[in-house]
Amino acid sequence: MTKPLALDFDPIARADELWARRWGSAPSMAAITSVMRAHQILLGRVDAVVKPYGLTFARYEALVLLSFSRTGELSLSKIGERLMVHPTSVTNTVDRLEKAGLASRRPNPLDGRGVLAAITERGRAVVEQATRELMAIDFGLESYDAEQCQQVFDLLRPLRVAAGDFAEPPAQ
Repeated sequence: MTKPLALDFDPIARADELWARRWGSAPSMAAITSVMRAHQILLGRVDAVVKPYGLTFARYEALVLLSFSRTGELSLSKIGERLMVHPTSVTNTVDRLEKAGLASRRPNPLDGRGVLAAITERGRAVVEQATRELMAIDFGLESYDAEQCQQVFDLLRPLRVAAGDFAEPPAQ
């Protein structure tokens, strides 16, 4: 978990003031710094919940994805695509899940070179327990209500579209 700073001032607001004096106003600097700090805080909180299960948030996400699959298995390339991570990261994640007995892998019968990862029964139990605990802390976002969480999602969506994560559906 991220250690509380317990400062008597907001260091990002202070940096924003100093930045403005030196280089001019840049609300985007304060915004990105806030987003990056929020990422640190949230990742620390979420990782603290999943760590007792031998997971990181990345491994937890992979298990959730496998549990959503109709058959409980997906190709490594599909996992990488859905989690938006590099193939090397997927291989490492599945390696760790396999060593922990939470997933297994086998050759993909539809692709001679491909590999499928499958969630194990133990993996299903772990993902259910970890998910209950993460939901109990609202994934670290308990300071926000449902409407505010939707606003955060909506505010970040154009950034994700601009990065090419997905295409907006055409307006109707």
